[in-house]
Amino acid sequence: MKKIYLLFYLSAFLLLLTGCYRNRARELPTAADTSAVEYVAPRIDTVALKQKRDSLLFLSKHHYTLNFNFVVTADSIRLLKGQPEEVLSEMQIDSFYVYKYQSLAVADIRILPADPADSVWVQLARDQITFGWIHESELLPNVDPDDPISRFITIFSDRHLIIFLVFLVVIAVTYLVRYSVKRNAKIVHFNDIDTPYPMAFALTVATSATLYSTIQLFIPELWRHFYFHPTLNPLMAPGLIAFFLVSVWAIIIVGLAAVDEVRKSLPFDEAVVYLFGLAGVCAVDYIVFSFTTLYYIGYPLLAAYFWFAIRRWRKSI
Repeated sequence: MKKIYLLFYLSAFLLLLTGCYRNRARELPTAADTSAVEYVAPRIDTVALKQKRDSLLFLSKHHYTLNFNFVVTADSIRLLKGQPEEVLSEMQIDSFYVYKYQSLAVADIRILPADPADSVWVQLARDQITFGWIHESELLPNVDPDDPISRFITIFSDRHLIIFLVFLVVIAVTYLVRYSVKRNAKIVHFNDIDTPYPMAFALTVATSATLYSTIQLFIPELWRHFYFHPTLNPLMAPGLIAFFLVSVWAIIIVGLAAVDEVRKSLPFDEAVVYLFGLAGVCAVDYIVFSFTTLYYIGYPLLAAYFWFAIRRWRKSI
């Protein structure tokens, strides 16, 4: 009971910490606030009202608008000093480059339907005196929102990293299974210890991976909006995003409890081997369920995994 109370207080404390997180990007209203803009229309300038309405509509489709902050992830990006109309007229204009890790702010957005390449032009400010234009289609693949959560999402979604993780996990799990079988060592799901926290940790990782792929499969635009405006607070996130954030916090809380239980249950050298094996199993869970859910196989597989894990744990104790 003491451990349950400890986990409860720890989860409440972490939730309070998430409430203190503030997005570095400017907080902007959603497109649903257009009605509020219409209500105050008689008291504001007509031109300002139209600009605000256009900004809200652009935000709802592109998930960023004026004063949004980006950070360069490519080696360099070329920005044009002239106006977009001058580019369409094939006039000679100057340009300059911004480089990796430099911060940029959206200063203006212009829609030019006559542009055959891309109708959306974005003006970016490197500093207070340096401004340049670029097509949106050239900008977005080479920048990230200037937020650490968005940067983490980009790194964790990199295909090369996932392929490397698959290769590394296969080697590590194969070695650990052989080592455990030869020495009759403890390993989650097969020769488990008499505490449910390691099993619960693996099941939570599998559930979180399934939720992650479900969001990308059914509501990708919601995930894209979360990518541009991330939060760690589940109470501030909509729909499935909130459940996903709860599962992420559950991974941290249950993981700490699992490490503590393993430390108490096994000698140091056996505990280290067990925790490495647990990390390998969780890596396999993440890869398998995040991939199979995209093809709808992950849902029955997750139910079967819950049945298998609980049955094996009860048998092992």
